[in-house]
Amino acid sequence: MFNKFRFYFIPLHRIVLLGIIILLITASFIVNMLTSDVAPVVNNEVNPYYHGPETKKEMALTINVAWGQEHIPKMLKVLKEKNVEATFFFLGKWVKKFPELTKEIANEGHEVGNHGYRHLHPNKLSRERLKNLIKKNEKLLQDITGEKIDLFAPPYGEYNEKVVKLADELGYKTIMWTADTIDWKRPEPKVIIHRVMRDSSNGGIILMHPTEPTAKALSKMIDKLQAEGYKLVTVSELLTKSGD
Repeated sequence: MFNKFRFYFIPLHRIVLLGIIILLITASFIVNMLTSDVAPVVNNEVNPYYHGPETKKEMALTINVAWGQEHIPKMLKVLKEKNVEATFFFLGKWVKKFPELTKEIANEGHEVGNHGYRHLHPNKLSRERLKNLIKKNEKLLQDITGEKIDLFAPPYGEYNEKVVKLADELGYKTIMWTADTIDWKRPEPKVIIHRVMRDSSNGGIILMHPTEPTAKALSKMIDKLQAEGYKLVTVSELLTKSGD
């Protein structure tokens, strides 16, 4: 009977001892986490920006310019009349065709962003080709506008971890959007306005293109947003607001 008792006692003792060790290790880990001056790093992920701080009633208008130029003058006129500065993301191929218009947009106080030199799928590019997509356009834009370029809107709104990390390494924030007008499908101006107002929010980013219905919708869109209490700022202004 004594041997039988020892047969059950020894495994139970080991289980208890193992449990105590696990509890001590867990407690030590928790204490280190709570007392460390540096927040624990879960991973090295860099994220794109879909919006700015939600603590202030501000939004940013962005215009991706990859084709067309005929409706831009009307959009610029509306923005000037409303005293609103937008962020224009330029494709390099377009900039080469319309350098003077690019310069005019920058001279009117609008922010200049990078949309890549060509409209390629970023996720399919090697690191070297992706770097060239960004840097080649950066040099072109800087030569024409004299502006520092640090905002990147990837073509097709396409990104993965590689794209965002490389852009970050090159000194860029990857910019997405909160409200998509889908204006490249040329819907009625009222549809564009509806989409913007439906998806408006503090810190929101609105995506547009230089299309005819967008040019027609822009004035009323701005009026409605401002009537809702939104201040319209550039993307950089939106992202640097502290919310205090």
